[in-house]
Amino acid sequence: MPILESNLDTRSEAYQQNRAQMLALVEGFRELEAKVRAHGEARRAKFQKRGQLLPRERVARLIDPGSPFLELSTLAGYKMHDDNGRKDTLGGGNIIGIGFVSGVRCMITANDSAIKGGSIAPMGLQKSLRAQRIALENKLPGIGLVESGGANLNYQSEIFVEGGKVFCNMARMSAAGIPQITVVNGSSTAGGAYLPGLSDYVIVVRDRAKVFLAGPPLVKAAIGEDASDEELGGAQMHAEVSGLAEYLAEDDAHGIRIARELVAKLQWNLDTGRGAGRGSAQAPARSFAPPRYDIDELCGLVPPDPRHPWDIRDLIARLVDDSDFLEFKARWGTDTVCGHAAIEGHACGIVANAGPIMPEGSCKAAQFIQLCCQSRLPILYLQNTTGYMVGKEVEQRGAVKHGSKMIQAVANATVPQLTLLVGGGYGAGNYGMCGRAFDPRFIFAWPNSKVAVMGAEQIGMVMEIITKAKFAATDHMLDDAARKVRDDNVRMMRETLVNRIESESTALFATARLWDDGIIDPRDSRRVLAMALATCREAEARTLTPTSFGVARM
Repeated sequence: MPILESNLDTRSEAYQQNRAQMLALVEGFRELEAKVRAHGEARRAKFQKRGQLLPRERVARLIDPGSPFLELSTLAGYKMHDDNGRKDTLGGGNIIGIGFVSGVRCMITANDSAIKGGSIAPMGLQKSLRAQRIALENKLPGIGLVESGGANLNYQSEIFVEGGKVFCNMARMSAAGIPQITVVNGSSTAGGAYLPGLSDYVIVVRDRAKVFLAGPPLVKAAIGEDASDEELGGAQMHAEVSGLAEYLAEDDAHGIRIARELVAKLQWNLDTGRGAGRGSAQAPARSFAPPRYDIDELCGLVPPDPRHPWDIRDLIARLVDDSDFLEFKARWGTDTVCGHAAIEGHACGIVANAGPIMPEGSCKAAQFIQLCCQSRLPILYLQNTTGYMVGKEVEQRGAVKHGSKMIQAVANATVPQLTLLVGGGYGAGNYGMCGRAFDPRFIFAWPNSKVAVMGAEQIGMVMEIITKAKFAATDHMLDDAARKVRDDNVRMMRETLVNRIESESTALFATARLWDDGIIDPRDSRRVLAMALATCREAEARTLTPTSFGVARM
Protein backbone atom coordinates (compact mmCIF):
# COMPACT_ATOMS: atom_id res chain seq x y z
CA MET A 1 0.00 0.00 0.00
CA PRO A 2 1.72 3.26 -1.16
CA ILE A 3 1.22 5.56 1.86
CA LEU A 4 2.26 9.18 1.37
CA GLU A 5 4.80 10.48 3.86
CA SER A 6 4.31 14.14 4.73
CA ASN A 7 7.13 16.29 6.09
CA LEU A 8 4.98 19.34 6.69
CA ASP A 9 6.24 21.22 9.76
CA THR A 10 3.12 22.55 11.43
CA ARG A 11 5.22 24.39 14.03
CA SER A 12 7.17 26.45 11.53
CA GLU A 13 6.69 30.20 11.22
CA ALA A 14 5.79 29.88 7.53
CA TYR A 15 3.06 27.34 8.29
CA GLN A 16 1.61 29.52 11.04
CA GLN A 17 1.58 32.57 8.73
CA ASN A 18 -0.09 30.57 5.94
CA ARG A 19 -2.68 29.26 8.37
CA ALA A 20 -3.48 32.69 9.82
CA GLN A 21 -4.03 34.13 6.36
CA MET A 22 -6.21 31.20 5.23
CA LEU A 23 -8.37 31.34 8.35
CA ALA A 24 -8.88 35.07 7.81
CA LEU A 25 -10.02 34.40 4.24
CA VAL A 26 -12.39 31.67 5.43
CA GLU A 27 -13.85 34.00 8.03
CA GLY A 28 -14.28 36.67 5.36
CA PHE A 29 -16.39 34.62 2.97
CA ARG A 30 -18.36 33.05 5.83
CA GLU A 31 -19.30 36.54 7.02
CA LEU A 32 -20.61 37.33 3.53
CA GLU A 33 -22.67 34.13 3.49
CA ALA A 34 -24.08 35.09 6.89
CA LYS A 35 -25.19 38.43 5.44
CA VAL A 36 -27.13 36.58 2.74
CA ARG A 37 -28.89 34.45 5.35
CA ALA A 38 -29.56 37.48 7.55
CA HIS A 39 -32.13 38.77 5.05
CA GLY A 40 -34.40 35.92 6.09
CA GLU A 41 -34.15 36.60 9.79
CA ALA A 42 -34.85 40.29 9.21
CA ARG A 43 -38.14 39.37 7.51
CA ARG A 44 -39.20 36.50 9.76
CA ALA A 45 -42.11 38.43 11.32
CA LYS A 46 -43.46 39.33 7.87
CA PHE A 47 -43.44 35.70 6.73
CA GLN A 48 -44.96 34.48 9.97
CA LYS A 49 -47.78 37.01 9.67
CA ARG A 50 -48.58 35.56 6.24
CA GLY A 51 -48.44 32.02 7.62
CA GLN A 52 -45.36 31.20 5.53
CA LEU A 53 -42.06 29.51 6.16
CA LEU A 54 -38.89 31.39 5.27
CA PRO A 55 -37.29 30.10 2.05
CA ARG A 56 -34.39 28.47 3.87
CA GLU A 57 -36.82 26.83 6.27
CA ARG A 58 -38.64 25.37 3.27
CA VAL A 59 -35.37 23.86 2.02
CA ALA A 60 -34.52 22.54 5.50
CA ARG A 61 -37.91 20.81 5.79
CA LEU A 62 -37.66 19.37 2.30
CA ILE A 63 -34.40 17.50 2.81
CA ASP A 64 -34.11 14.40 4.98
CA PRO A 65 -33.30 15.19 8.64
CA GLY A 66 -29.61 14.83 9.37
CA SER A 67 -28.67 14.36 5.73
CA PRO A 68 -26.05 16.51 3.97
CA PHE A 69 -27.01 19.47 1.81
CA LEU A 70 -24.36 20.75 -0.58
CA GLU A 71 -25.29 24.37 -1.23
CA LEU A 72 -23.74 25.77 -4.40
CA SER A 73 -22.70 29.26 -5.56
CA THR A 74 -23.57 30.91 -2.25
CA LEU A 75 -22.02 34.25 -3.29
CA ALA A 76 -23.15 34.44 -6.92
CA GLY A 77 -23.36 38.04 -8.10
CA TYR A 78 -21.17 39.41 -5.30
CA LYS A 79 -20.65 43.16 -5.91
CA MET A 80 -22.60 42.94 -9.17
CA HIS A 81 -25.86 44.66 -10.11
CA ASP A 82 -27.81 45.33 -6.85
CA ASP A 83 -25.34 43.40 -4.68
CA ASN A 84 -23.09 45.92 -2.95
CA GLY A 85 -21.04 43.39 -1.01
CA ARG A 86 -22.03 44.94 2.31
CA LYS A 87 -25.54 44.87 3.83
CA ASP A 88 -27.04 43.98 0.46
CA THR A 89 -25.09 40.77 -0.12
CA LEU A 90 -27.69 38.80 -2.02
CA GLY A 91 -26.23 35.46 -3.07
CA GLY A 92 -27.97 35.74 -6.44
CA GLY A 93 -31.38 35.92 -4.73
CA ASN A 94 -31.87 32.15 -4.81
CA ILE A 95 -30.79 28.94 -3.09
CA ILE A 96 -29.52 25.93 -5.02
CA GLY A 97 -27.97 22.72 -3.81
CA ILE A 98 -27.89 18.93 -3.82
CA GLY A 99 -29.71 17.17 -1.01
CA PHE A 100 -31.58 13.98 -0.16
CA VAL A 101 -35.39 13.96 -0.27
CA SER A 102 -37.01 10.71 0.87
CA GLY A 103 -33.66 9.03 0.30
CA VAL A 104 -33.30 10.35 -3.26
CA ARG A 105 -30.44 12.63 -4.26
CA CYS A 106 -32.10 15.70 -5.82
CA MET A 107 -31.25 19.12 -7.21
CA ILE A 108 -33.14 21.63 -5.07
CA THR A 109 -33.75 25.22 -6.14
CA ALA A 110 -35.63 27.89 -4.21
CA ASN A 111 -36.34 31.55 -4.79
CA ASP A 112 -35.12 33.45 -1.74
CA SER A 113 -38.24 35.61 -1.46
CA ALA A 114 -36.77 37.21 1.67
CA ILE A 115 -34.45 39.05 -0.74
CA LYS A 116 -36.18 41.55 -3.00
CA GLY A 117 -39.28 39.35 -3.13
CA GLY A 118 -37.35 36.60 -4.89
CA SER A 119 -36.96 38.73 -8.01
CA ILE A 120 -34.54 37.30 -10.53
CA ALA A 121 -31.19 39.04 -10.99
CA PRO A 122 -28.82 38.27 -13.88
CA MET A 123 -26.41 36.17 -11.82
CA GLY A 124 -29.30 34.50 -10.03
CA LEU A 125 -30.51 33.42 -13.45
CA GLN A 126 -27.06 32.08 -14.32
CA LYS A 127 -27.03 30.25 -11.00
CA SER A 128 -30.35 28.59 -11.90
CA LEU A 129 -29.01 27.59 -15.32
CA ARG A 130 -25.94 26.09 -13.68
CA ALA A 131 -28.20 24.09 -11.34
CA GLN A 132 -30.09 22.73 -14.33
CA ARG A 133 -26.88 21.70 -16.07
CA ILE A 134 -25.69 19.86 -12.97
CA ALA A 135 -29.07 18.14 -12.66
CA LEU A 136 -29.02 17.02 -16.29
CA GLU A 137 -25.41 15.80 -16.23
CA ASN A 138 -25.93 13.91 -12.98
CA LYS A 139 -29.50 12.70 -13.65
CA LEU A 140 -30.90 14.39 -10.54
CA PRO A 141 -34.66 14.91 -10.10
CA GLY A 142 -35.37 18.62 -9.78
CA ILE A 143 -37.47 20.17 -7.02
CA GLY A 144 -38.26 23.89 -7.28
CA LEU A 145 -39.70 25.98 -4.43
CA VAL A 146 -41.11 28.97 -6.26
CA GLU A 147 -42.00 32.41 -4.94
CA SER A 148 -40.74 35.23 -7.10
CA GLY A 149 -41.66 38.73 -8.15
CA GLY A 150 -40.32 37.85 -11.59
CA ALA A 151 -37.38 39.33 -13.46
CA ASN A 152 -35.62 42.38 -12.09
CA LEU A 153 -36.67 44.71 -14.90
CA ASN A 154 -33.72 47.02 -14.33
CA TYR A 155 -31.62 44.28 -15.96
CA GLN A 156 -34.11 42.90 -18.47
CA SER A 157 -31.57 42.95 -21.28
CA GLU A 158 -29.39 40.51 -19.30
CA ILE A 159 -32.31 38.31 -18.30
CA PHE A 160 -34.91 38.01 -21.04
CA VAL A 161 -33.11 36.03 -23.76
CA GLU A 162 -31.02 33.91 -21.36
CA GLY A 163 -34.09 33.31 -19.20
CA GLY A 164 -35.70 31.29 -21.97
CA LYS A 165 -33.05 28.61 -21.40
CA VAL A 166 -34.64 27.79 -18.03
CA PHE A 167 -37.85 26.70 -19.76
CA CYS A 168 -36.01 24.93 -22.56
CA ASN A 169 -33.93 22.99 -20.03
CA MET A 170 -37.03 21.96 -18.06
CA ALA A 171 -38.63 20.55 -21.19
CA ARG A 172 -35.45 18.69 -22.15
CA MET A 173 -34.95 17.23 -18.66
CA SER A 174 -38.53 15.96 -18.62
CA ALA A 175 -37.96 14.42 -22.04
CA ALA A 176 -34.71 12.87 -20.80
CA GLY A 177 -36.67 11.10 -18.07
CA ILE A 178 -35.66 13.34 -15.17
CA PRO A 179 -38.71 14.32 -13.06
CA GLN A 180 -39.40 18.01 -12.49
CA ILE A 181 -41.41 18.90 -9.36
CA THR A 182 -42.51 22.43 -8.46
CA VAL A 183 -44.03 23.69 -5.23
CA VAL A 184 -45.57 27.13 -5.80
CA ASN A 185 -45.32 28.90 -2.44
CA GLY A 186 -46.25 32.35 -3.71
CA SER A 187 -46.12 34.33 -6.92
CA SER A 188 -45.05 32.59 -10.12
CA THR A 189 -46.45 34.93 -12.72
CA ALA A 190 -45.78 36.27 -16.22
CA GLY A 191 -42.85 34.29 -17.66
CA GLY A 192 -42.54 32.54 -14.31
CA ALA A 193 -45.92 30.87 -14.92
CA TYR A 194 -44.08 28.46 -17.20
CA LEU A 195 -42.08 27.10 -14.25
CA PRO A 196 -45.07 25.09 -13.02
CA GLY A 197 -46.37 24.85 -16.58
CA LEU A 198 -43.31 22.91 -17.68
CA SER A 199 -43.05 20.79 -14.54
CA ASP A 200 -44.13 17.17 -14.39
CA TYR A 201 -45.78 17.61 -10.99
CA VAL A 202 -47.17 20.84 -9.50
CA ILE A 203 -48.09 21.53 -5.89
CA VAL A 204 -49.78 24.87 -5.11
CA VAL A 205 -50.30 26.44 -1.68
CA ARG A 206 -53.85 27.64 -0.97
CA ASP A 207 -54.33 31.42 -0.71
CA ARG A 208 -50.63 32.06 -1.47
CA ALA A 209 -49.83 30.61 -4.91
CA LYS A 210 -50.43 32.81 -7.93
CA VAL A 211 -49.83 31.48 -11.43
CA PHE A 212 -50.95 33.59 -14.38
CA LEU A 213 -49.51 35.18 -17.50
CA ALA A 214 -51.00 38.60 -16.70
CA GLY A 215 -52.28 40.03 -13.43
CA PRO A 216 -55.53 41.95 -12.88
CA PRO A 217 -54.16 45.41 -13.86
CA LEU A 218 -52.70 44.17 -17.14
CA VAL A 219 -55.84 42.17 -18.00
CA LYS A 220 -57.95 45.27 -17.36
CA ALA A 221 -55.68 47.41 -19.52
CA ALA A 222 -55.41 44.85 -22.31
CA ILE A 223 -58.96 43.56 -22.72
CA GLY A 224 -61.02 45.62 -20.25
CA GLU A 225 -61.88 42.60 -18.11
CA ASP A 226 -62.18 42.75 -14.32
CA ALA A 227 -60.73 39.71 -12.56
CA SER A 228 -59.26 38.87 -9.15
CA ASP A 229 -55.94 37.17 -8.45
CA GLU A 230 -57.79 33.97 -7.49
CA GLU A 231 -59.87 33.94 -10.66
CA LEU A 232 -56.81 34.45 -12.85
CA GLY A 233 -54.35 32.17 -11.13
CA GLY A 234 -55.17 31.20 -7.56
CA ALA A 235 -54.22 27.84 -6.11
CA GLN A 236 -57.76 26.54 -5.78
CA MET A 237 -58.64 27.59 -9.31
CA HIS A 238 -55.66 25.74 -10.76
CA ALA A 239 -56.40 22.64 -8.70
CA GLU A 240 -60.13 22.55 -9.52
CA VAL A 241 -60.68 24.44 -12.79
CA SER A 242 -57.62 24.79 -15.04
CA GLY A 243 -55.97 21.49 -14.00
CA LEU A 244 -52.52 23.09 -13.90
CA ALA A 245 -51.91 21.81 -10.37
CA GLU A 246 -51.99 18.18 -9.32
CA TYR A 247 -51.94 18.84 -5.59
CA LEU A 248 -53.44 21.58 -3.38
CA ALA A 249 -51.58 22.22 -0.13
CA GLU A 250 -52.95 24.10 2.85
CA ASP A 251 -49.66 25.83 3.70
CA ASP A 252 -45.92 25.70 3.00
CA ALA A 253 -45.29 22.81 5.38
CA HIS A 254 -48.09 20.77 3.81
CA GLY A 255 -46.77 21.47 0.31
CA ILE A 256 -43.34 20.25 1.31
CA ARG A 257 -44.79 17.08 2.84
CA ILE A 258 -46.58 16.38 -0.43
CA ALA A 259 -43.32 16.91 -2.37
CA ARG A 260 -41.48 14.49 -0.09
CA GLU A 261 -44.23 11.88 -0.41
CA LEU A 262 -44.28 12.31 -4.17
CA VAL A 263 -40.52 11.73 -4.44
CA ALA A 264 -40.91 8.58 -2.34
CA LYS A 265 -43.71 7.33 -4.59
CA LEU A 266 -41.56 7.75 -7.71
CA GLN A 267 -39.35 4.91 -6.40
CA TRP A 268 -36.41 6.56 -8.12
CA ASN A 269 -33.90 4.26 -6.45
CA LEU A 270 -35.85 1.04 -7.01
CA ASP A 271 -34.44 -1.52 -9.43
CA THR A 272 -36.97 -1.61 -12.26
CA GLY A 273 -35.53 -4.68 -13.92
CA ARG A 274 -34.94 -2.74 -17.17
CA GLY A 275 -31.33 -3.36 -18.05
CA ALA A 276 -29.08 -1.67 -15.46
CA GLY A 277 -32.18 -0.19 -13.88
CA ARG A 278 -32.44 2.95 -11.83
CA GLY A 279 -31.68 1.03 -8.65
CA SER A 280 -28.17 0.13 -9.79
CA ALA A 281 -27.22 3.70 -8.96
CA GLN A 282 -27.65 2.94 -5.28
CA ALA A 283 -24.41 1.03 -4.86
CA PRO A 284 -23.64 -0.21 -1.34
CA ALA A 285 -21.48 2.05 0.78
CA ARG A 286 -17.80 1.22 0.71
CA SER A 287 -15.64 1.07 3.80
CA PHE A 288 -12.71 3.46 3.96
CA ALA A 289 -10.08 4.76 6.34
CA PRO A 290 -9.62 8.49 6.98
CA PRO A 291 -6.38 10.21 5.97
CA ARG A 292 -3.44 9.58 8.29
CA TYR A 293 -2.91 13.32 8.69
CA ASP A 294 -5.21 15.90 10.23
CA ILE A 295 -7.36 17.59 7.57
CA ASP A 296 -7.26 20.76 9.69
CA GLU A 297 -3.63 21.12 8.61
CA LEU A 298 -4.77 21.98 5.08
CA CYS A 299 -5.22 25.56 6.26
CA GLY A 300 -1.46 26.06 6.60
CA LEU A 301 -0.27 24.46 3.39
CA VAL A 302 -0.42 27.16 0.76
CA PRO A 303 1.89 30.19 0.87
CA PRO A 304 0.24 33.51 -0.12
CA ASP A 305 2.79 34.13 -2.88
CA PRO A 306 2.15 31.69 -5.79
CA ARG A 307 5.84 31.87 -6.66
CA HIS A 308 6.78 30.07 -3.42
CA PRO A 309 6.90 26.31 -4.00
CA TRP A 310 5.18 23.70 -1.82
CA ASP A 311 4.62 19.96 -2.16
CA ILE A 312 1.16 19.15 -3.54
CA ARG A 313 1.54 15.66 -2.05
CA ASP A 314 1.07 17.21 1.40
CA LEU A 315 -2.42 18.14 0.25
CA ILE A 316 -3.14 14.72 -1.25
CA ALA A 317 -1.99 13.01 1.96
CA ARG A 318 -4.66 14.92 3.93
CA LEU A 319 -7.39 14.41 1.36
CA VAL A 320 -7.44 10.76 0.27
CA ASP A 321 -8.44 7.62 2.13
CA ASP A 322 -5.69 6.30 4.42
CA SER A 323 -3.28 8.74 2.68
CA ASP A 324 -2.96 5.92 0.13
CA PHE A 325 -1.78 7.29 -3.23
CA LEU A 326 -0.25 5.23 -6.04
CA GLU A 327 1.71 7.82 -7.97
CA PHE A 328 1.95 7.44 -11.76
CA LYS A 329 5.37 8.09 -13.37
CA ALA A 330 6.65 9.59 -10.13
CA ARG A 331 10.20 10.12 -11.49
CA TRP A 332 9.28 11.81 -14.77
CA GLY A 333 7.58 15.15 -15.36
CA THR A 334 7.70 15.77 -11.63
CA ASP A 335 6.09 19.22 -11.85
CA THR A 336 2.77 17.46 -12.43
CA VAL A 337 1.64 14.75 -10.02
CA CYS A 338 -0.73 12.00 -11.20
CA GLY A 339 -1.96 8.92 -9.44
CA HIS A 340 -4.74 6.68 -8.14
CA ALA A 341 -6.55 7.17 -4.83
CA ALA A 342 -10.01 7.15 -3.24
CA ILE A 343 -12.05 9.69 -1.29
CA GLU A 344 -14.58 8.19 1.14
CA GLY A 345 -14.46 4.96 -0.83
CA HIS A 346 -14.91 6.58 -4.25
CA ALA A 347 -11.99 5.64 -6.49
CA CYS A 348 -10.58 8.40 -8.69
CA GLY A 349 -7.57 9.53 -10.62
CA ILE A 350 -5.81 12.68 -9.42
CA VAL A 351 -3.94 15.23 -11.51
CA ALA A 352 -2.25 17.90 -9.39
CA ASN A 353 0.41 20.59 -9.55
CA ALA A 354 1.96 23.36 -7.51
CA GLY A 355 3.81 25.44 -10.06
CA PRO A 356 4.32 25.76 -13.83
CA ILE A 357 3.48 22.87 -16.14
CA MET A 358 6.48 21.58 -18.10
CA PRO A 359 6.30 19.69 -21.43
CA GLU A 360 6.96 16.34 -19.73
CA GLY A 361 4.22 17.05 -17.18
CA SER A 362 1.82 17.80 -20.03
CA CYS A 363 2.57 14.44 -21.66
CA LYS A 364 2.22 12.56 -18.39
CA ALA A 365 -1.11 14.18 -17.58
CA ALA A 366 -2.46 13.54 -21.09
CA GLN A 367 -1.56 9.84 -20.88
CA PHE A 368 -2.99 9.49 -17.36
CA ILE A 369 -6.28 11.17 -18.31
CA GLN A 370 -6.72 8.74 -21.19
CA LEU A 371 -5.98 5.80 -18.88
CA CYS A 372 -8.64 7.02 -16.44
CA CYS A 373 -11.12 7.15 -19.31
CA GLN A 374 -10.14 3.61 -20.28
CA SER A 375 -10.91 2.32 -16.77
CA ARG A 376 -13.94 4.59 -16.21
CA LEU A 377 -12.35 6.43 -13.28
CA PRO A 378 -13.49 9.99 -12.52
CA ILE A 379 -10.67 12.53 -12.47
CA LEU A 380 -9.97 15.09 -9.75
CA TYR A 381 -7.80 18.08 -10.67
CA LEU A 382 -6.04 19.86 -7.81
CA GLN A 383 -5.19 23.12 -9.53
CA ASN A 384 -2.39 25.39 -8.40
CA THR A 385 -0.41 26.46 -11.42
CA THR A 386 1.23 29.58 -12.75
CA GLY A 387 0.54 28.21 -16.23
CA TYR A 388 2.54 26.37 -18.88
CA MET A 389 6.24 27.13 -18.62
CA VAL A 390 7.65 29.66 -21.09
CA GLY A 391 11.11 30.38 -22.48
CA LYS A 392 13.43 29.24 -25.26
CA GLU A 393 14.29 25.88 -23.75
CA VAL A 394 10.73 24.67 -23.15
CA GLU A 395 9.50 26.06 -26.45
CA GLN A 396 12.17 24.04 -28.24
CA ARG A 397 11.16 20.98 -26.19
CA GLY A 398 7.64 21.28 -27.60
CA ALA A 399 5.75 23.19 -24.88
CA VAL A 400 2.93 24.14 -27.25
CA LYS A 401 2.69 20.70 -28.85
CA HIS A 402 2.71 18.79 -25.56
CA GLY A 403 0.50 21.30 -23.74
CA SER A 404 -2.02 20.85 -26.53
CA LYS A 405 -2.03 17.09 -25.93
CA MET A 406 -3.03 17.73 -22.32
CA ILE A 407 -5.76 20.19 -23.30
CA GLN A 408 -7.05 17.73 -25.92
CA ALA A 409 -7.25 15.00 -23.29
CA VAL A 410 -9.12 17.20 -20.79
CA ALA A 411 -11.53 18.53 -23.43
CA ASN A 412 -12.42 15.04 -24.69
CA ALA A 413 -12.37 13.03 -21.47
CA THR A 414 -15.31 10.62 -21.25
CA VAL A 415 -15.47 10.39 -17.44
CA PRO A 416 -16.67 12.91 -14.85
CA GLN A 417 -14.05 15.54 -14.12
CA LEU A 418 -13.95 17.54 -10.87
CA THR A 419 -11.71 20.50 -10.14
CA LEU A 420 -10.55 22.05 -6.88
CA LEU A 421 -8.67 25.34 -7.14
CA VAL A 422 -6.27 25.45 -4.20
CA GLY A 423 -4.03 28.29 -5.37
CA GLY A 424 -3.28 29.92 -8.70
CA GLY A 425 -5.18 29.13 -11.87
CA TYR A 426 -3.27 31.21 -14.38
CA GLY A 427 -3.14 31.29 -18.16
CA ALA A 428 -3.63 28.21 -20.28
CA GLY A 429 -2.71 26.18 -17.21
CA ASN A 430 -6.22 26.95 -15.96
CA TYR A 431 -7.54 25.30 -19.12
CA GLY A 432 -5.23 22.29 -18.97
CA MET A 433 -6.21 21.71 -15.35
CA CYS A 434 -9.92 21.66 -16.27
CA GLY A 435 -11.00 25.18 -15.33
CA ARG A 436 -14.55 26.43 -15.83
CA ALA A 437 -14.13 26.80 -19.61
CA PHE A 438 -13.69 23.03 -19.90
CA ASP A 439 -16.98 22.22 -18.14
CA PRO A 440 -15.91 20.08 -15.19
CA ARG A 441 -18.84 18.26 -13.61
CA PHE A 442 -18.13 20.24 -10.40
CA ILE A 443 -15.58 22.94 -9.63
CA PHE A 444 -14.86 24.39 -6.19
CA ALA A 445 -12.33 26.93 -4.94
CA TRP A 446 -10.42 27.66 -1.76
CA PRO A 447 -10.71 31.30 -0.64
CA ASN A 448 -7.06 32.03 -1.48
CA SER A 449 -7.38 30.92 -5.11
CA LYS A 450 -6.62 33.22 -8.03
CA VAL A 451 -7.85 33.02 -11.62
CA ALA A 452 -6.40 35.26 -14.32
CA VAL A 453 -4.58 35.23 -17.63
CA MET A 454 -1.38 35.82 -15.63
CA GLY A 455 -0.28 37.40 -12.36
CA ALA A 456 -1.12 41.07 -11.86
CA GLU A 457 2.55 42.08 -11.57
CA GLN A 458 3.35 40.20 -14.78
CA ILE A 459 0.55 41.94 -16.66
CA GLY A 460 1.74 45.30 -15.35
CA MET A 461 5.29 44.60 -16.42
CA VAL A 462 4.23 43.42 -19.88
CA MET A 463 2.16 46.55 -20.46
CA GLU A 464 4.98 48.78 -19.21
CA ILE A 465 7.46 47.16 -21.61
CA ILE A 466 5.02 47.52 -24.53
CA THR A 467 4.28 51.15 -23.69
CA LYS A 468 7.95 52.08 -23.34
CA ALA A 469 8.71 50.38 -26.65
CA LYS A 470 5.97 52.42 -28.31
CA PHE A 471 7.49 55.66 -26.99
CA ALA A 472 11.09 54.71 -27.80
CA ALA A 473 10.97 56.20 -31.31
CA THR A 474 10.21 59.67 -29.94
CA ASP A 475 12.48 59.48 -26.90
CA HIS A 476 15.15 61.68 -28.50
CA MET A 477 12.63 64.50 -28.96
CA LEU A 478 12.04 64.90 -25.22
CA ASP A 479 14.06 66.82 -22.68
CA ASP A 480 14.76 65.36 -19.24
CA ALA A 481 11.72 66.99 -17.61
CA ALA A 482 9.31 65.74 -20.27
CA ARG A 483 10.89 62.29 -20.17
CA LYS A 484 10.40 62.16 -16.39
CA VAL A 485 6.72 63.14 -16.70
CA ARG A 486 6.21 60.44 -19.32
CA ASP A 487 7.95 57.77 -17.22
CA ASP A 488 5.95 58.78 -14.15
CA ASN A 489 2.74 58.42 -16.15
CA VAL A 490 3.79 54.96 -17.33
CA ARG A 491 4.50 53.91 -13.74
CA MET A 492 1.13 55.22 -12.59
CA MET A 493 -0.57 53.36 -15.42
CA ARG A 494 1.21 50.18 -14.35
CA GLU A 495 0.23 50.58 -10.69
CA THR A 496 -3.42 51.23 -11.61
CA LEU A 497 -3.48 48.21 -13.89
CA VAL A 498 -1.84 45.95 -11.31
CA ASN A 499 -4.36 46.97 -8.64
CA ARG A 500 -7.29 46.36 -11.00
CA ILE A 501 -6.04 42.96 -12.15
CA GLU A 502 -5.33 41.96 -8.57
CA SER A 503 -8.93 42.75 -7.58
CA GLU A 504 -10.23 40.87 -10.63
CA SER A 505 -8.20 37.74 -9.79
CA THR A 506 -9.63 36.98 -6.35
CA ALA A 507 -11.76 34.02 -5.38
CA LEU A 508 -14.68 36.34 -4.56
CA PHE A 509 -14.52 37.96 -8.00
CA ALA A 510 -14.50 34.49 -9.62
CA THR A 511 -17.30 32.98 -7.56
CA ALA A 512 -19.51 36.04 -8.16
CA ARG A 513 -19.36 35.20 -11.88
CA LEU A 514 -19.89 31.45 -11.36
CA TRP A 515 -16.39 30.57 -12.50
CA ASP A 516 -16.72 27.96 -9.75
CA ASP A 517 -19.58 26.25 -7.91
CA GLY A 518 -18.66 27.88 -4.64
CA ILE A 519 -15.83 28.80 -2.29
CA ILE A 520 -15.22 26.17 0.38
CA ASP A 521 -13.24 25.98 3.60
CA PRO A 522 -10.14 23.82 2.91
CA ARG A 523 -11.16 21.66 5.88
CA ASP A 524 -14.41 20.81 4.07
CA SER A 525 -12.63 19.69 0.90
CA ARG A 526 -12.82 15.95 1.55
CA ARG A 527 -16.50 16.06 2.51
CA VAL A 528 -17.49 18.22 -0.48
CA LEU A 529 -15.48 16.20 -2.99
CA ALA A 530 -16.84 12.93 -1.62
CA MET A 531 -20.41 14.12 -2.12
CA ALA A 532 -19.60 15.32 -5.63
CA LEU A 533 -17.95 11.99 -6.49
CA ALA A 534 -20.92 10.07 -5.08
CA THR A 535 -23.27 12.17 -7.20
CA CYS A 536 -21.22 11.42 -10.32
CA ARG A 537 -21.03 7.73 -9.45
CA GLU A 538 -24.81 7.49 -9.17
CA ALA A 539 -25.24 9.28 -12.48
CA GLU A 540 -22.87 6.93 -14.28
CA ALA A 541 -24.84 3.91 -13.04
CA ARG A 542 -28.35 5.27 -13.53
CA THR A 543 -30.49 4.38 -16.55
CA LEU A 544 -33.14 6.90 -17.57
CA THR A 545 -36.33 6.36 -19.57
CA PRO A 546 -36.41 9.20 -22.12
CA THR A 547 -39.38 10.23 -24.22
CA SER A 548 -39.59 12.18 -27.46
CA PHE A 549 -41.01 15.20 -25.66
CA GLY A 550 -41.34 16.33 -22.08
CA VAL A 551 -44.47 15.21 -20.27
CA ALA A 552 -47.29 17.55 -21.39
CA ARG A 553 -49.72 18.96 -18.85
CA MET A 554 -53.29 17.81 -19.46
